[in-house]
Amino acid sequence: MKVLILAGGLGTRLNEETRIKPKPMVEIGGMPILQHIMKIYSHHGFNEFVVLLVYKGHIIKEHFSNFYLQHSDVTIDLKSNEFTTHNSKSENWKVTLLDTGYNTMTGGRIKRAKGFIGDEPFLCTYGDGVGDIDINKLVEFHKSSDKLMTVTAIQPVERYGVVNIDDDNTIAGFNEKPKDDNHWVNGGFFVCEPEILDYIDGDHQMLEREPMEKIANDGQMQAYKHEGFWHSMDTLRDNQNLNQLWDDGSPPWKIWK
Repeated sequence: MKVLILAGGLGTRLNEETRIKPKPMVEIGGMPILQHIMKIYSHHGFNEFVVLLVYKGHIIKEHFSNFYLQHSDVTIDLKSNEFTTHNSKSENWKVTLLDTGYNTMTGGRIKRAKGFIGDEPFLCTYGDGVGDIDINKLVEFHKSSDKLMTVTAIQPVERYGVVNIDDDNTIAGFNEKPKDDNHWVNGGFFVCEPEILDYIDGDHQMLEREPMEKIANDGQMQAYKHEGFWHSMDTLRDNQNLNQLWDDGSPPWKIWK
């Protein structure tokens, strides 16, 4: 099963970083968030990736072009320009880097990967969100039904604390960033049958609009409720929070060794 990663967002709310690099290359603990996402999938045995590029995609290409060298010890014979590598710590990944067009929306980007998907089910997610999601259980859940698409549903933590106010306007306390038990949102980490591509008309369509709405209206979409850790990286504050979790030594999404 191939893993498609939507890595084309401009990251305008993170422009302190994204002025010089694409959002998926913004680092957590010295490693791009894109690589964190790939390691989550790889931990569960999924090692073939199709990264859907748009904004500053050449930086992602350069990263993976030099990946093996960056993760190996190397001896360089300067006279002959020969390289000898030692103790490689590179990943067992096959990565396709696909330019999908600067103005192409998320649905169009996925449709442009049709030739790499083939007739098999595939996995797909966004290039800016991590979680301690058991991908194998997610796939099993998808296979147990006849639906065309499974969406990982998460309960986002509210950005602002809730003030508890009594009838006389006395503040009785605070609930710091509570979760709403009835509020589930799209957290990415999709499992899709190739037939979903028929719902996408072209480059102009966002996956989350007409295609997913039509799939849902046809009764072909289901939710995999994930109650564990999930966090997106939309803002500088999000990036700081994720880096703090990493620096604390036990980031919840680091399920790999």
